[in-house]
Order: sequence, then C-alpha cells, then structure tokens
Amino acid sequence: MLRKLLSLFKNSILFPSLPEIPSEQFHYFFSEAENEWIGIPKTAVSEKELNLLKVLYKLGEFQVSRASAAEKGWHEYLFLNAPPPQYHSETYIRFIQFSIHGDEVNQVEIESALKGFFTEEVIIIWESASRGIVVEEKKQISLSEEELISMSETLESDFYVKISFFIGKLNLLSEAMRTKFLLEQEYFSFAISKLGNSTIFTFERVFPAYLAHHLPEELKYRGSQEIVEVFREDPEMFSTIKVFLENNSNASMTAKKLYIHRNTLQYRIDKFTEKTGIGLKDFYGAFTVFLACLLFEQNQKN
Repeated sequence: MLRKLLSLFKNSILFPSLPEIPSEQFHYFFSEAENEWIGIPKTAVSEKELNLLKVLYKLGEFQVSRASAAEKGWHEYLFLNAPPPQYHSETYIRFIQFSIHGDEVNQVEIESALKGFFTEEVIIIWESASRGIVVEEKKQISLSEEELISMSETLESDFYVKISFFIGKLNLLSEAMRTKFLLEQEYFSFAISKLGNSTIFTFERVFPAYLAHHLPEELKYRGSQEIVEVFREDPEMFSTIKVFLENNSNASMTAKKLYIHRNTLQYRIDKFTEKTGIGLKDFYGAFTVFLACLLFEQNQKN
C-alpha cells in the first residue's frame, strides 16, 4: 500500500527504518503491516489528505529542531552527497565513530557526556539509534587512545551501556574526505560484526583481519594450513601465540595478561616453533603466524 503512495505523492521516499535525521520538509508515516516508513513532501499533501493518512498510518513525531545547522551540514555531506561544510583553509578533521551496545540509549544524555570529554567544541552526528560520529577539528592535541578508553569506562558506568570507538585518521578537509570516511565506516562495521565488542578500533588494528577475511579461499588454505592444524590440536597454543604477537612479542606483558608464569609462556612458544619450524622473533615469521591466527579465529566463528 505504501508503494502506491509513491505514485500519488511526487518525490515521496520509502525508508526501511525510522529516519534518524528527518527533514522538516516531509511528513513521515509508518505502516505496521509493511513495517516501512514513507516520507511525503509537506507541499504535496492537502489538509484533507493529511487527515486521511493519519487515520491509515502512524504519523511520526520528530524533534527535528534539535540538530544544529552544523550537524545537518555534516550529515548531508557524509550521507547525502552535499558539498563539504565551510571551514577556513588548511582545516584538519578526524572522525571518531562510536557504537553503543545496550538496551536503552538516551542520545541526549550520552551526547552531552561525550562532548564533556573534549576540550574543544565538537560536532556529533547520529547515524542510527546506537551509532554516531564525533567530528573533531584539529586545533590542539586530541584525545589519546587511553583517554578514549577512560571515556568508554565512564559512560559504561554512568549509563550501563558498552561503547566502542573507531579512531579515524586526521585528514585535510576536502571533497575526498567523504570517501575516506565511508571506508572507515566500513572498517568499523566489519570490526563490530567480526571482532567482538572491543573498546577501541583503529585502521591498523582492523585492516589485517579485514584483509584476511577477504582473501580468496585458496589463499586462506595455502597460507595457514600447517599452522592452523597446530592450533586445532592445541587451542591453548593459539590463544597464547595470538596474545604474544598482539603485545609486540613482550613476554612479561603477555604472561601478565594470560595469568601464567614467563617460563610457561616460553615453553609454549618453544613448543610452537618446534612443531612449525617458524620463529616468532623474525618479523616475517611473526607476520605469517599472526595472519594464520586471524584466519583460524575467523574460521572458528563461522
């Protein structure tokens, strides 16, 4: 039924879910039977037609005035292919994406809390009910990774939600920035779905797993078969080697994280080298084994 309205009201738009940043120029109606929304231009609807539509469908009530002109400008640039917002020349911007995991997300309170952590004014855009973007202009030293972890812990304690961040790269504001953002958005979506609910993600942390995931099946098999067999036989070996490599081959830090003695750690590393013939002190050996760790982990989740 909603699709018939597309031909009755010019420039109407169907939406699979509730629009996060609705336009003030549209009425939005929801069909429970079809579980879809439709946006109809206000100029295309007479008062009589509006009253009839209200009887047939649920009229969405939005607080569209809450978003500032700057927030709307960034949203239209990133998602609607509009021109970039006006800034002075040589402006550097980074995007910090966030995803909130929890039953109830109070956007107003969380947005206020997020802004309180930044020393400079930032813009926050909501992509959905639980995902958003912090637009940060580089004026001075930005929040560090440790500070973002602290922010996450504070929000988790105050709002009983889990929040993950993807720290984007600092880039000169230009037309190409939208493309760079969309890539970072893709990496973040991949990380959330494939890498668990970690607190902090960056390109460097996500891309190796992203690359491993998209390798052709034949290459996955060729590059990891013998190492994966060792991990299958001894899952404890897998977790030990992966944590060791993730901690820059630092034995003390790895032993502490795994709650084992350093001698136990060294025994497992020596055992792995004996079985595979690959030394982890060599960069190429460590790289190959870490790729095999990612492939094994992804195979276990599938």
